[in-house]
Amino acid sequence: MSDVLARWNRLPPDEAEYEILPCCGSREWAHRVASLRPLADEAQFLEAAGEEWRNLGERDWDEAFRSHPRIGETHAALPAGAQSAAWSAQEQREAADPGDAIKIALSDANREYEERFGRIFIVCASGKTAPEMLAILRRRLQNDREAELREAVEQQRQIMELRIRKWLDT
Repeated sequence: MSDVLARWNRLPPDEAEYEILPCCGSREWAHRVASLRPLADEAQFLEAAGEEWRNLGERDWDEAFRSHPRIGETHAALPAGAQSAAWSAQEQREAADPGDAIKIALSDANREYEERFGRIFIVCASGKTAPEMLAILRRRLQNDREAELREAVEQQRQIMELRIRKWLDT
């Protein structure tokens, strides 16, 4: 068991929830995962986190989505703390300076996505360039509402898993 996980297992419930919130952005998720303590190791943590994520409802998923900045931007609609902001910047590093044409295209596509689906576009940005993310965004604009929600939930799960691994490695 990592030192981080061992310490986290001993925290009071509200502190445990607060500490893992940047990994996901949903308060209900953080509450549910913290209530499962003690968790023995990274594998058990990831399994529990994924299970609780899948069992949330759309309102909780939307809360998590709002904790991210739009692709190509630096500020989230729903503040999720310094750690979440730092991780978002790291995850979008490949898209940090895509050039004016791509910035404009991302901004326009983000706006179109939000008008169509009523939420920000979520993609696991780690290792993806701005043109790659723009292509993914444009492809996903073709989804129906239900298919897009499933894809957004899966992308957020991938982000959450990466962030949990980073948190456990601190």
